[in-house]
Amino acid sequence: MKKRNGFFTEKYQKCREFLREIKNYIYISIAVFLAFFLIGFFYPVFLREEIFNFIKELMMRFEGRGFAGTFWLIFSNNFQAGFFAIILGIGFGIFPVAATVANGYLLGFVSNYAVSEQGIFILWRLLPHGLFELPAIILSISVGLKIGIDFFRKNRIKILRENLGKALLFFVFIVIPLLVIAALIESLLIFYLG
Repeated sequence: MKKRNGFFTEKYQKCREFLREIKNYIYISIAVFLAFFLIGFFYPVFLREEIFNFIKELMMRFEGRGFAGTFWLIFSNNFQAGFFAIILGIGFGIFPVAATVANGYLLGFVSNYAVSEQGIFILWRLLPHGLFELPAIILSISVGLKIGIDFFRKNRIKILRENLGKALLFFVFIVIPLLVIAALIESLLIFYLG
């Protein structure tokens, strides 16, 4: 048992170290996300029809699913978003920045619509899963940004290999558990509260 505890302790220690490495990228990701959330919330005029169609499509995907199916759909969608935000950071960080802009604006837009339809207290329903999902996605985007920006440094291939190794460990031990909790909470809210 000691050996096993040592294994997890070592992995989480490496994740903490990597978290310190991506600290500035986290601040950048949060700032961009918040800026576009505010644009989406206070100025929800861009891509209205596309967003409503996307939401309609998404709602249709949930129809007829039980709790396990709902959980899996939410988890797999968020898993893909987080994973691709990291891996596609290789393209000079363009995809993670685009993901931050899109997610921020979309959440702001949807929040504005929800508040105008059902009042400000509807945001409390979004809060529980957002406490875990948003940090997981922001962390993934931050890792992708680090990978993309570090690609401009000398010894880029060596640094890329190191970053991808650290990113994979971080994704498995930090991001995935956050996504599991978020999907569980969101599934419970959808399944039991509608």
